[in-house]
Amino acid sequence: MTLRVLLDANVLYPAALRSLFMDLGVLGVIDIHWTDQIQDEWTRNLLSHRPDLGETKLRRTRYLMNRALDGANLSGYGPLIQHLELPDPDDRHVLAAAIHGQVELVVTQNLRDFPATILAKYSIRAIHPDELLCTLMQTHPSQLAQALEAQQARYRNPPVTSAELRDMLRQQGASLFAQALTELNC
Repeated sequence: MTLRVLLDANVLYPAALRSLFMDLGVLGVIDIHWTDQIQDEWTRNLLSHRPDLGETKLRRTRYLMNRALDGANLSGYGPLIQHLELPDPDDRHVLAAAIHGQVELVVTQNLRDFPATILAKYSIRAIHPDELLCTLMQTHPSQLAQALEAQQARYRNPPVTSAELRDMLRQQGASLFAQALTELNC
C-alpha cells in the first residue's frame, strides 16, 4: 500500500524539493496531497521573494501539478479547522486537510508546529522531508534514483550535475538525504 502524505507549503516552496516529491508522486512511490490553501501559501511566499517569476508562471506550475497528480488536491476539510488546536493556529488547515484526507504523514519543515501528541489523536505523524527522503532511499531505491534522474534531466539551460542537484536539495532542507547521495556517489 502506498504511503499517503500531505505536503506543507514549506515543502512545495523550494523548487528542487517540490520537483523531487512530484516525481515520487508520479512514480507512485507516495500518494501526495495538498490543498488550494497550501498552494496559495507557497505561491504567495515565493512571489514575495521572487516577483520575477510572475503570477502567471506559478499558476501554470499549480495547474501542471494538479494535472500530473489528479486527486492530489483535497477539499471539504473546512468544518474541521475550528475544532483543532495547534501551536500556530494558522496551521490548523493543514491538520484539518490531513484528517479529512486520511493521510498518514504531514511532510513539513516545521515539525514544532505539529506536535506528535496532538497528531497521534488522529493517527497522523509529522515528518521532515529530509527524513522521508532518507526512508524512501532505503525502501524504494530504484524509484528514487529514477525520480532524481528525471529531475536532473529537466535542467537543460543550464544543465545541472548530480553534485549541483544534491547541493540544491541540501540548501532546501534535505541535507541528510544529500549527504547519503554523496556517500553513494549518486
